[in-house]
Amino acid sequence: MQTVYNFHWSLKLLCSIFAGLVIVRMFVIYHDHQHKAILDKSPLANMIFTLFGFYVLAPTGIWSASHDYHHKNNCKLFSASIGSYPIYTKQKFEKLSKGEQRHYLFIRHPLTILFGYFFTFMYGMCIKSIINRFSKNIDSLVALIVHFAYQFTVFYFLGWQTWIFMCAIPHFISGAMGSYLFYAQHNFPTVTFVGNEDWTYEGAALDSSSFMKLNPFMHWATANIGYHHIHHMNSRIPFYRLPEVWDAIPELRTAKTTSLKPKDVMACLHLKVWDFEHQKMVGL
Repeated sequence: MQTVYNFHWSLKLLCSIFAGLVIVRMFVIYHDHQHKAILDKSPLANMIFTLFGFYVLAPTGIWSASHDYHHKNNCKLFSASIGSYPIYTKQKFEKLSKGEQRHYLFIRHPLTILFGYFFTFMYGMCIKSIINRFSKNIDSLVALIVHFAYQFTVFYFLGWQTWIFMCAIPHFISGAMGSYLFYAQHNFPTVTFVGNEDWTYEGAALDSSSFMKLNPFMHWATANIGYHHIHHMNSRIPFYRLPEVWDAIPELRTAKTTSLKPKDVMACLHLKVWDFEHQKMVGL
């Protein structure tokens, strides 16, 4: 709410950035609730998180279905890219038409990830799900209506400057951060992908999910989702206990890692296709 008051624009900007990070934290907590890791039997929590799903353009219906599929198929080379970024082998990519190649590269492009508020959440979670199956995804339409109604209310009654600091910047930051976390947790230089017949749940957790090294504040802002390999090992572990599991089980501390350091971010964004010959993700 600091963005509403007549403070200097620099303080408003700082509050907006922090609000964006708080949305990221709340999204991970919402994600834990959808996994039934926290507050599963609380009607009040169910109501609050349903409204939060509308607020962040990730309604419970499409989020739960796509994310459950992701957990059951993460790191499979030959499955639908539901709930995650598509992965093609180098050989398959070379056989695609030019239009199909451009579409694949657009989905994985750094700018597409940066503008995740529009491409991942607004379009991917809501508009695309409505187009694909409206009767099954009416809550996606509700999310769009609720989301834009609240933004219009802020814009109309409080002005465009307040709208920028209270809505535009926080949603842009949380959308970009969320999209990059989706991406980098399973697209990093040492990741392993396997054929469907060789897939195991434990292998997908340990070999294809990263531990993201973060400072204490960013671990707080991301609600410990950086311990992603542990989350994929058992999604019923709540976010606040993931560090305990890390400390208690030495084998989990040998995880494949990445971070938010610029060199690691660039290394992740460089990756495009799976090279069967060298058994690693490579650029083009």
